[in-house]
Amino acid sequence: MAWGEAKAWNQGDQSLAFYQDTLTDAAEKPIRDSQRKKIIKPWEMPWELAPQGILKHMINDQMNARMETVDAYMQIIPPGSHSGKHRHLAEECLYVLEGHGYDLHQDCDVEITDTYHWTPQDEVKRFEWKTGDVIYIPPNTIHQHFNADPNRPVRLISAINRIYKYSGLNDLEQLEDAPEYTPGQTLNAEIVAEMLKVKANME
Repeated sequence: MAWGEAKAWNQGDQSLAFYQDTLTDAAEKPIRDSQRKKIIKPWEMPWELAPQGILKHMINDQMNARMETVDAYMQIIPPGSHSGKHRHLAEECLYVLEGHGYDLHQDCDVEITDTYHWTPQDEVKRFEWKTGDVIYIPPNTIHQHFNADPNRPVRLISAINRIYKYSGLNDLEQLEDAPEYTPGQTLNAEIVAEMLKVKANME
């Protein structure tokens, strides 16, 4: 019987407007976007003392900005210090805005079955960089940034695509914290300036 399977599919009491909601969202998005920022001023970019180090968020999906696909932050590494060490599935690029130093990268062997497994390779590669360079971080690479200057800070601009997160692949793991990291400590411009000054005086 052609409709014999009706007992399997023709069930349920819920009636929802998912498609109509999508149409409404598409129609209203230009209005919402007109209220989102295209210009973000420096004082609107939040600081964070994160396990990865001193960060100033430029674009983030938790900020009211028009950017849909990319997160970006400035990382400040005090003189002679280094970032935390982490690994993530998404590739990343960093522009060296100020300073010089080097990266340590460790590739991982990846196996994806019913679960996701990664194993660090034995070789750790070193890459030197300076002002004006772009650092590329391949997917799933353990990496860490080092400031080679004992007197001046390093500033890096990091950009990473949100598509992995939106696709359910927000695979981010912190393996080592930055030396400056203190859980629960908040930052502002004055504290950051003091942290850089104190670090410089210790050298």
